[in-house]
Amino acid sequence: MSTSPFWVSAFLDFAPGDFERGVEFWQGVTGYTLSARRGADGEFATLVPPEGDDYLRVQALADGAARIHLDLHVENPTVAAEAAVELGAQVLVRHELGYVVLRSPGGFVFCFVHAHRARRPPPATWPDGTASQVDQVCLDIPPSAYDAEVPFWQALTGWDLDPDVSEEFARLAPPDEQPLRWLLQRLDDDEPAVRAHLDLSCTDRAAETARHVALGATAGPAYDDWTVLTDPVGTAYCITRRNPR
Repeated sequence: MSTSPFWVSAFLDFAPGDFERGVEFWQGVTGYTLSARRGADGEFATLVPPEGDDYLRVQALADGAARIHLDLHVENPTVAAEAAVELGAQVLVRHELGYVVLRSPGGFVFCFVHAHRARRPPPATWPDGTASQVDQVCLDIPPSAYDAEVPFWQALTGWDLDPDVSEEFARLAPPDEQPLRWLLQRLDDDEPAVRAHLDLSCTDRAAETARHVALGATAGPAYDDWTVLTDPVGTAYCITRRNPR
């Protein structure tokens, strides 16, 4: 059975005390509504787009720092998890509800959940006529983990790999109907584990950056192809010059 995910959801995991402010900001960024909270302690919710199906979710962590984790939607999470273990992953939790939490060889936390075939939402259009969308996840990989982490994800997903996007980046190519592109970044310095951040595409990077700052973000360095920002609770992300699909 294939471990290639039919759909991928990105979770914004907020540190204790940051959930409400973090969710408010990302609702403003995306234009999405918030679902009813779920989980034993109401720790989970979904950002629901006006069209298409959801792929951005939020979690209130009981402890620890903010992070991004991914849910890979597959036919059989148990079978997919066993395949991941053979590739070098470690199982952290086998939940009674059927999902499996794992850690990649480089330390990135992800989950296998039951298959969820869906429709990619269109970009949001704003009052000034610009458009934007969260449409990419970037795995930030320490150099010591890069040579193991990249082939792990390529083998696990079965997606084509372009290893030569640039000296710094490689790219995995999920099916076009999926909501998130995948970028793999080799960091300059070693860190304890692989982490991730989200990227947005937009039709006007300057206008989009100003909109985010008005919502409470802090703008950081601006490069030729992207601008680094930090949300009000400390989550880093980028606005890129790519046009929304």
